Formats: sequence, C-alpha cells, structure tokens
Amino acid sequence: MADDRDDSQRTEEPTQRRLEEAKKHGDIVKSQEVQTFILLAGAALTIAALGHSAAESFAGFFRMFLEQPDQIAMDSDSVMTLSRAVLWRAALVLAPALGFLMLCGLAGNLVQNRPSFTAEKIKPDFSKLSLVKGLQRMFGMEGLTNLAKGLFKISIVGSAVWTTLWPQRGRLESILTQSPADVAGDMIALLLRVMLAALSVLAVMAALDYFLQRFQFLKRNRMSRQEIKDEFRQSEGDPAVKAKIRQIRIERAKRRMMAKVPEATVIVTNPTHYAVALRYEQGKTPAPVCVAKGVDALALKIREVAEAHEIPIVENPPLARALYATVELDEAVPPEHYKAVAQVIGYVLKLTGKARAH
Repeated sequence: MADDRDDSQRTEEPTQRRLEEAKKHGDIVKSQEVQTFILLAGAALTIAALGHSAAESFAGFFRMFLEQPDQIAMDSDSVMTLSRAVLWRAALVLAPALGFLMLCGLAGNLVQNRPSFTAEKIKPDFSKLSLVKGLQRMFGMEGLTNLAKGLFKISIVGSAVWTTLWPQRGRLESILTQSPADVAGDMIALLLRVMLAALSVLAVMAALDYFLQRFQFLKRNRMSRQEIKDEFRQSEGDPAVKAKIRQIRIERAKRRMMAKVPEATVIVTNPTHYAVALRYEQGKTPAPVCVAKGVDALALKIREVAEAHEIPIVENPPLARALYATVELDEAVPPEHYKAVAQVIGYVLKLTGKARAH
C-alpha cells in the first residue's frame, strides 16, 4: 500500500486514519520474537506445572516396554489394543499442555494487535512469482537484515544455553546409573533451566524487535504534506466548498430576516452604521422582539425596506449599539433595556396614533 510512493516526500507522521487503513490491508505491527517469547514462556510454565507428573506417568507406563518386552503379545489384535492404549495415555498427558500452548500462541498475536480479519494477505499476488523480485527479497536489505537478526539470535540464545548446560556436564554423565523416574525428574529440571536462560535473552530481543517493527510500520505509512491535505479534504470537506455553503446559508438567513422587516414596529438606528428592527404588539408579545439587525450595508438595506413599508425609524445610537450586541434574532429584548425600548415604542405609538386620528 505504501511501497509505491515517493519516499523523499513522505516526511510527515501517519494520521490515525492512515494507520486504520493500513490495518485493513493487513499491514500491522507484528514481531515474531514477541510471539516466540510468549510461546516459550508458556512452554516453560507448562513444564514447571505438569512436567514432573507427565514424566512420571510416561516412565511408569512405558517401563513395561523396557523391563518385560518378552511378555508383550505381537498378534494383530494385541498390537491394536496396545497402540490405542499408548495413544490414549499420550493424549491424556499432552492434551492440557497442548491446549495451553495454543492459548499462548493466540496471546502472542493479541498482545500486539486487536483481533481483525482481512482478506488482503490471502489474495494471490502473481508479482511474487517473479524470480528477480524473489532474489531481491532474499538478498536485499530486508533479507540480509533478517538473516543477520536470525544468526545473532541463534548465537546469543546458544551461548545462554551452553552457559547453563556446561556446569551440568557431570550430572549428565551420571544419568545412566539412575532409575527412569529419577532420569525424568532430572531432565525436567535441566530443561527448565535451559528454557529460563533462553527466556532471559529472548525477553530483551522481543522488546527490541517489537520497537523495531513498530518503527518500520510507522515509516512504511509516512505521508506527504499533499496526502495529509487530501485526507483532510476527504474527511472534513473541501474548504472552498464549505465556504460556499456557508455563504449560501448566510444569504438565505439574510433574505429570511429581511422578509420580517415589514412586520417591525420600529427601527432603531445609529443612524447609518447600526439598525435593529423591533416588533411589539400589545397583548400578543410580552416584550419587544428583535426581527432583524445589521451593520453598514445591511443596516442601510433594513432602512430602505422600512422606508418602503413606512416603518418608523428612530435614531438612538447608544440603544442601537446595545441592542445589536445583546439581542439575537427572534429573541426578546433583555430586561435591562426595557425602559429605553419602552420610551422609543411609546413615542412611536403616539406618532402612529396621531397620524391615524389626523
């Protein structure tokens, strides 16, 4: 997914959306060393918990094959019965251990990534059939790195195991003189020592390899500035389109507001920079309501509509500024402005009353 992009332009850290897309395509942070460490740790726990009893069970059951081989019947029925008994005993001894190891194998994946399913990794990729690309993968930088990492792991783990086994060489020589049960117990104890030595080395290697795999994962999914901009446009929308939509909404809101100006009772102005249209009907509105407001060009437009519909216009700069700042459209005038607004509306009602009487 990320391999066909220009590395020189991929200077930005990947976004969360890019990381999610990578996981959908099967590109995840996965360290084989972590999985090996957890599996080996599970094997060590299994041996520590069940190894001694399993060894004694095997030794007791298979002793007859060493002590009394002449008493074992070799006809077909006896061989089948004996085979079933051996397999059943082996299954009873190994089933708990194998079940626990299967859980450890699953845990090795779950501790690194949450469960997910993708068909990308199982799709046929015919480009991998290319001999040239195959040789590049084997002898390229990644292949050589994996080879060096494998040789280093073998040498370190082998050194740890050798350091553990070498002091026990005398004990190994005396095994032939011991009983089968004692041999099984000694082998279990020695195996645990070897596994603990290997685990102490693999723990460090697993941690280092996980951070290396995470670094490579983030590096593979780095983004260019243009890709981040394109992703932002896809998720948030094109800024030009959003600005156009916002402008259309503002224009529609202005038209709706201007349509309510003819319903106003009075227009309070600054006289030209601010204009606030108030509507008040006795017995219907408990307080004057702002039906329109604007500054500069919009204020002039409100005045023009008011003059065309013979709406009274009152110049009161302090009140016009205060109402514009504190009252939103379709909201009632706040109580602190009741007195000033009441004076204006009272004055307008007197004028309209005199006009009707005349």
